[in-house]
Amino acid sequence: MARVTVEDCIEKVENRFDLVLMAAHRARQISSGSQITIDRDNDKNPVVALREIGDGMISPEDLHEDLIHSLQKYVEVDEPERHAAPVLDSQSDDNADNFDTLSEEELLRGIESLAPPERRED
Repeated sequence: MARVTVEDCIEKVENRFDLVLMAAHRARQISSGSQITIDRDNDKNPVVALREIGDGMISPEDLHEDLIHSLQKYVEVDEPERHAAPVLDSQSDDNADNFDTLSEEELLRGIESLAPPERRED
């Protein structure tokens, strides 16, 4: 692998580890039959992938997103609900929920009844 190719790629992808992942992903794509965007010049797939990234023929952002998508096992798809939510009638107060109100003393008594009594050592 030519050093010039890697140095050209580092200008596009600063993190070398990300560069390795993206170039390997692109090399796998080429191996599976994806079209290459540059002349092969008798180079192997990893070198072709690096040359494509270095020459700017393949967008690193698109390649990164494609890599993430290929590694996902479950892709969540937002689908609309089958049934629409029922329309609430805001004008009728007959069906409105009534909430009980507690005074502060009643609330404190209720909380104290939940706590276990303190133990005294006699």
